Amino acid sequence: MIDDISKVKDWFEKRERETLSKYAVLSQNTKGRLKAIQPCPLRLEFNRDRDRIIHCKSFRRLKHKTQVFFAPVGDHYRTRLTHTLEVTQIARSISRGLLLNEDLTEAIALGHDLGHTPFGHAGETQLNELVPTGFEHNKQSLRMVDKLENRGLGLNLTYEVRDGILNHRSEDKRLTLEASVVSLSDKFAYVNHDIDDAVRAGILKESDIPKSCLEVLGKTHGERINTLIIDVIKTSFNEPMIGMSDIISREFGILRNFMFEYVYLNKQARREEGKAKHIVAALYKYYKVNNHLMPLEFTQFIDEDGIDIVTADYIACMTDRYAINDFMKLFIPHDV
Repeated sequence: MIDDISKVKDWFEKRERETLSKYAVLSQNTKGRLKAIQPCPLRLEFNRDRDRIIHCKSFRRLKHKTQVFFAPVGDHYRTRLTHTLEVTQIARSISRGLLLNEDLTEAIALGHDLGHTPFGHAGETQLNELVPTGFEHNKQSLRMVDKLENRGLGLNLTYEVRDGILNHRSEDKRLTLEASVVSLSDKFAYVNHDIDDAVRAGILKESDIPKSCLEVLGKTHGERINTLIIDVIKTSFNEPMIGMSDIISREFGILRNFMFEYVYLNKQARREEGKAKHIVAALYKYYKVNNHLMPLEFTQFIDEDGIDIVTADYIACMTDRYAINDFMKLFIPHDV
C-alpha cells in the first residue's frame, strides 16, 4: 500500500522496470519532447501523451470522418474514431501479452490517424494530387500533433509517440516494438471491421470470404481478431520483432487481398468517391485563392510553410459533414 501520493509515480516506474520485457520502452527512458516541460507528479510520460491526444480537437473530429463508407445510413458503421478505438484495443492486448509498454502503444494508436482527411482515403488521394509536395495522412498526423493542435502550439508529445504516429505505415523505419504493434493492429482492425461493414452494406456475404481464411482465422469478427492477437503474441514473445506465424500470415494476406479486390476497389463501395474528391478539390482551390477566409490558426503559418500546405491543413481538418456543408454554402445557389 502506498500512503504518500508523491511516491505513486516512483512505484509506476519501478513496476515498469520489474515487469516489462527487455525490448519494451520504459517511460523513464524516453528521448524527451521537442520542448522541455515540468514532470507530472503522478503520470508517466507516455500516459501524459495519451491524455493530451484524447483531449485534443482533432481526436474529437474523427467521429465524423469516413472509414470506408461515405455518410452511411445506419448507426453501426465504423467511423475513423471507432476504427481508432478498435486499433487501440487490439494493440493494447498484443502489447500486454508481449510485456511491452501499454501506455506508449495506446498513445501511438490513438494518435495515428489524427491527420486523416474527410472522406477517408479518397480525400487523401485527392489532396496528394493537388499539393505540390504531396500529402500523406501519417505525415499530416505528425504535423497535427507537432504544430496545428492547441492553436499552433502543438501537443509537444514524446519522441517515441511521434515516431510511432509518423511511421505507422512504414515497414522498416519504426524505432520501437510498440510502434510495430500499432502498425500491425491497424491492419488487423480495418480488414476485419471492414468485412463487417461491407456485409452490412450488402457488398459482401459471409460466404464470399475465402474458405481457408474462415477455417484458419475464424468464422466471425471476434474469432479472427482473437486468432491474430494470440498468434502475434506466440510468435513474437521475447523476440526483438513483431510478426505472425507463416500460416497465419499467409491466410491474413489472402484475406487482405480479398478485401482490396471485393471492397476497397469495389465500384459499389466507391460509387460516391468521385463526388468526395470533387468536394475536396473545389474547397482546396477556393481557399488557396481566398485564404483570408481561413481561420488564423491556419493562416499564421502561410509565410513559414506556404499557401499549398496551409490550405491542405485546413481541408484535412474538416469532417465529412463540414466539408459537404461548406461546399454547399460556397458553390450551390440558395434562395434569396
